[in-house]
Amino acid sequence: MKTEHQRTALITGGNKGIGKEIARQLAERGFAVFIGARDIAKGRETSEELCRQGYEATFIQLDVTDPVSIKNACGTFSQKADHLDVLVNNAAVLEDHGENIIKLNTEMLDRTLKANVSGPILVIQDFLPYLLKSTIGARIINVSSGAGALNDMTTYAPAYSISKTALNAVTRQFAGALKSETIAVNCVDPGWVRTDMGGPNASRPVEKGAETIVWLATEAPLSETGKFWHDKREVEW
Repeated sequence: MKTEHQRTALITGGNKGIGKEIARQLAERGFAVFIGARDIAKGRETSEELCRQGYEATFIQLDVTDPVSIKNACGTFSQKADHLDVLVNNAAVLEDHGENIIKLNTEMLDRTLKANVSGPILVIQDFLPYLLKSTIGARIINVSSGAGALNDMTTYAPAYSISKTALNAVTRQFAGALKSETIAVNCVDPGWVRTDMGGPNASRPVEKGAETIVWLATEAPLSETGKFWHDKREVEW
């Protein structure tokens, strides 16, 4: 049965960390959530966990580094829903913690850009027909990082930082291209969050990391588009 009237959301990398928390909070607010994840076992486990809690959740296998996987995910989605209200591009990689650009491995840079920049572009392109069918105005949220802000960038994780700067530019491009379509496109710095990527010493719980993303997905005015957010406030690029 297709989800026709219910609000729908797709979260890439939705099987753990911030992505899983975003899915939980949106499900809590009545969304039918689609958990996009490369790892089949973890993706299914997350969607089943949410279903046991009484929410509507569906796992879709989705590897953002593989264009065929994205197209297949789109086909699977089309069998379950006829529109998409919220797309959260959360899946990302961080391989170069502690690296320096002077000796940066460019193959690793290519892998990082493929996951963190090309992936979100392809996901938006392929799911755009469903976002355009939203009757309430669709929202695209790209999960970025303070590491991608140019105004205070230094030497931290060069491949990751460069990829997040590029993702911010992708956000601006899509916001401009979709301005006439009632689709808000924004990016978020969730802060340093306790996840597999952020590590156990990070200062924020996942609930706080997901907060601004969920706010943009549900409460922020649709007129707010093409901006970089942190803790529900616009921040410098």
